[in-house]
Amino acid sequence: MRVLYVATDQTVPGTVGGSAHVTGVAAGLAALGHDVHVVVTAGNGPFPDDGATWLAMAPPLGVRRLRWMLAPRLAALAARLRPDVVIERYYNFGGEGVRAARSVGALTVLEVNAPVIDHPGSGKSRLDRALLVEPMRRWRDWQCRHADLLVTPCADVLPAWVPANRVVETEWGADTVRFAPDATGDVPFARRASDTLVVFAGAFRAWHGAIHLVDAIRRLREHGREDVAAVLIGNGPELPRVRAAAERLDRVSCVGAVPHDAMPACLAAADIGAAPFDIGAHPPLALAFFWSPLKLFEYMAAGLPVVAPAIDRIGRLVRDGQEGLLYDARDPGALAASIDALRDPEKRRRLGSSARQRVVGSFGWSVHCRRLASAMEDALDRRRHA
Repeated sequence: MRVLYVATDQTVPGTVGGSAHVTGVAAGLAALGHDVHVVVTAGNGPFPDDGATWLAMAPPLGVRRLRWMLAPRLAALAARLRPDVVIERYYNFGGEGVRAARSVGALTVLEVNAPVIDHPGSGKSRLDRALLVEPMRRWRDWQCRHADLLVTPCADVLPAWVPANRVVETEWGADTVRFAPDATGDVPFARRASDTLVVFAGAFRAWHGAIHLVDAIRRLREHGREDVAAVLIGNGPELPRVRAAAERLDRVSCVGAVPHDAMPACLAAADIGAAPFDIGAHPPLALAFFWSPLKLFEYMAAGLPVVAPAIDRIGRLVRDGQEGLLYDARDPGALAASIDALRDPEKRRRLGSSARQRVVGSFGWSVHCRRLASAMEDALDRRRHA
């Protein structure tokens, strides 16, 4: 298949999950022998040499909400490439990929990683209703209506009227070759060999819960656990608050954003992967825990046992007592207790080995891309025989 992958508001190379996602899907489809052309915002550095063809096309003025204005340029590109499939990474103010697919009669795939429907009490929904004709909802519905397939880890975020036979519900993934227990490279932190090192990697938004990891280390120190350290990797609005809390604790460091190419070595240098999500801090999560968190899969690929809250979907990815420990987020001391339980190196080794096996078998990008390619090929076959 010739595939045009439209992710114009994602920066590649980059340091955030969206960049890693687009890179993983493009490389995975190319590895299966498909002719993949990817349209993204160019980052600092060369595009990946992964078998895909990378094309730079940023939203006007770099403003994500103006993505839709790229529609004429995407249509011209589609007319030149004549793709069999156009995949668009969904955004409320996008749709340029869907329009390009329709202009050339290509199969249209909408990759949905955020809610299409509004959560209860949504300010955006109130504004939309105030505009009488609900333009934002109507545009979202238009994108879904004209998608032949909607690929998402959680169908609860789609409009209820979307037919089930057009939904491909599947998890995202990790590069299980690059993310491995023996990954090497320079890392932006030091550690004591005697410490149990907990790593957090994320975008430092309130619902990522980084502050809870710092609080857990403080609690452990208050109980005499001096051999536990933490490193927090990433950037975002919560970083100043988290850094201020971390400065009061020895061997708890915030190192800022790290290029994704350096992340395998960073995770391999740690002992535990923390994903302390705070779902109450993000109103859209009232719909469902719709994320398929890349950090979980990358921790697991690196052979790290995971500590995370006992939320329904997380429990389907990380099984409590098998690939990590899941705690009750309502208990202020539960995260610290889970980390304390993983000070036992034999327990870490056992859970980490199981985590690695599980992600390789079920949650690698290669697994995701085989499922995606199979769904697209089946849809193309149904078209040909219709």
